[in-house]
Amino acid sequence: MRANLIQSLQEIRDFRASQGRRYPLWLILLLVIMGTISGCRSYYALEDFGVRHYQAVSEKLGLTVTRLPSDTTFRRILQKLDFQVLTQQFGQWANSTFNTELEEWVAIDGKSIKGTVTEARTAYQNFVSLVSFYSSLHGVVLATQQFETNDNSELKVVQTMLEALQLEGVVFTMDALHCQKNY
Repeated sequence: MRANLIQSLQEIRDFRASQGRRYPLWLILLLVIMGTISGCRSYYALEDFGVRHYQAVSEKLGLTVTRLPSDTTFRRILQKLDFQVLTQQFGQWANSTFNTELEEWVAIDGKSIKGTVTEARTAYQNFVSLVSFYSSLHGVVLATQQFETNDNSELKVVQTMLEALQLEGVVFTMDALHCQKNY
């Protein structure tokens, strides 16, 4: 059975105390995803997104709240959120919704995340990277995996993801890093 995105987000355990909750966690996460897709890059932008789209979101989702979350609500949630859980739920939903097709192109790339570098002035720099599998046909990220460069490498992460996803009959595009003979 294919779940919708809201059902997938509802499976994420709410880590907040029950007292004082104004909005269900799934609604906040849905607004974060929709806002981010729409170009929101700050807590204020997410709040503004909610203000601008309050009427449509409320009607479509049957909400009874008088307003959507503020920037401080988004900040508090995102600071405490386990992004691994959100990524996993979103990935499961995306994979159940967007099936790869024969000879579809899937782009694979890794990017370092700005601001995560430690020991910047040494030869042993460590930083967080993110590997993504992107479906060119559907315009959606099929899977992501985060890793630290001191613990793992992009080559090994991609190999692990390929084994886990078991994508067959697709064309993969990768950068020259993956053209090494030893791997």
